Amino acid sequence: MPRPRSVPFTAPTAGRLPTNAELASAFREIADLLEILDEVVYKAVAYRRVADGIERYPGEVAAQVIAGFPPKIPGMGPAITGRLVELVKTGQVDYLDTLRVQVPAGVLEMIRIPGLGPRTARALLVELGISSVSELKVAAENGALRQVRGLSARSEERILEGIARLDRVGRRLLIHDADAVVAGLVSRLAETRGVVRISVAGSLRRRAATIGDLDLLAATTDAAALVTALDGLPEVERVLSAGTDKTSIVLAEGPQVDLMLCPPDAWGSHLVHFTGSRDHNVALRGRALDRGLSLSEKGFKVVETGALLLAASEEEVYERLGLDPIPPEMREDQGEIAAAEAHTLPVLIERRDLRGDTHVHSDWTDGVHSIEAMARAARNAGLEYMVLTDHSPSLGITRGLAVERMRDQAGEIARVNDSLAPFRILHGSEMEIRGDGSLDYPDEVLAALDVVIASIHTGRSQSLAQLTERALAAIENPHVDVLAHPTGRIVNQRDPAPLDWPRVFEAASRTGTLLEMNGSPRLDLDDTLARLAAGMGVNLTIASDAHRTTEFAHLDYAVSMARRAWLTRDQVATTATASGLLERVR
Repeated sequence: MPRPRSVPFTAPTAGRLPTNAELASAFREIADLLEILDEVVYKAVAYRRVADGIERYPGEVAAQVIAGFPPKIPGMGPAITGRLVELVKTGQVDYLDTLRVQVPAGVLEMIRIPGLGPRTARALLVELGISSVSELKVAAENGALRQVRGLSARSEERILEGIARLDRVGRRLLIHDADAVVAGLVSRLAETRGVVRISVAGSLRRRAATIGDLDLLAATTDAAALVTALDGLPEVERVLSAGTDKTSIVLAEGPQVDLMLCPPDAWGSHLVHFTGSRDHNVALRGRALDRGLSLSEKGFKVVETGALLLAASEEEVYERLGLDPIPPEMREDQGEIAAAEAHTLPVLIERRDLRGDTHVHSDWTDGVHSIEAMARAARNAGLEYMVLTDHSPSLGITRGLAVERMRDQAGEIARVNDSLAPFRILHGSEMEIRGDGSLDYPDEVLAALDVVIASIHTGRSQSLAQLTERALAAIENPHVDVLAHPTGRIVNQRDPAPLDWPRVFEAASRTGTLLEMNGSPRLDLDDTLARLAAGMGVNLTIASDAHRTTEFAHLDYAVSMARRAWLTRDQVATTATASGLLERVR
């Protein structure tokens, strides 16, 4: 598992209890500061362990503190418990403030760079006097960092790559976070007087992995009331502009929100215009001109007469252009217009098509909840089965299961299956692909499992050829059924590993090995690679990678990526029954 990226703690707004994630960020920042200050190692380790425990805790830690029963988190002694209570009740920790004044603020910003930890940041500060990202960038460009023991020319290259990555992704939200931000806005604005319809638009409606500005569209009969309602929301930090057609605000959390307004009878043309990518919209406008029409968000204007033809629905827009309706996820000018004209658009997979989940963890390794709790949550999410895929031993941080524990786990699965039938747990494992391409368990253990998924977590700095050979070794193994999160990326945190994808896809197609579309913040495979894989005859699986009961919601994001990849239900193995899946992998 990757080390969580350091994010400075920000106190919650008055009257709101801090979330588990916010509490964890405070203790993680304390740990980082202690390492930078070169305090005894065990202190930083304790705070980091508590931060991980709080983040994974199944209940709301702050609520339990207020009730007078702070939860028992591993590593949390009396001192840390006292600071937890202080943080929950006051929104701050004096100890954290004391540490902050001893470390330049820019040093904390430096450790947000992937691969640059607190100890390296301390060395740079002490030996070279570097205390900001800008100073670090200049030093790396000048070759000065290699004066520090342990740093090389390659280290300088990686640090510069990390700085560039921070610049690239700093302004974009992961789709999971964008959904969380926008959901409350939409529900409250929908109650405003005069609002007939309201929807997300832009790249969020196209379900892109990351989102810049958040776009909303509302059909209303009282624009002034809606603008006033948006500008008056408590999370609005400042109003950039306010008009009858569009208003823009910046939230305290950071993203800009653009709210477009339209009359109800022009809803369709506005929604098409504000959803499609630039290239998709340009292609639509060109098609309209071929028909003597000028298309804009307001509708179709007849070029000869100037008459305006309104479109109250998106279907009307596409019909007037001689096209089948195009799903929002496909509006990227990647061949969808030609397919819509030829009536060959695929029937895209939907969330309701899923019958199972092939990647689920429990508290037997690095998950939060029990096997039974995860199974009940999967059933409540509308699934008929799940594959329990706790980790194998090589990935030590996850407390991977030895062979004896795997046998014990099989007994627990049998017990839960008896109590939850007809829901079914299939016994699997997330098998680590070692640096030499070998797997953790012997073949006889793998053969006894229902489903084996294999993944690469370590040794990602190997060459393209080495990483490709590791992936191919797993794909060619007759006991491996799924290659999990194949690129290893984590959106906004870790770039995908380079592999020879044509070779990987050819091998997966030939052997029948499934490739995973992981709906966690990995979003891996991404839509581009998944579409290429499917085009080479590869079948895929949609999985949540759930480590807690709430994370079966990740399936929605995997489905979104699959729809962007033009996948149909027949191309996704998890639309089959449990028996059908077992037949396919065997």
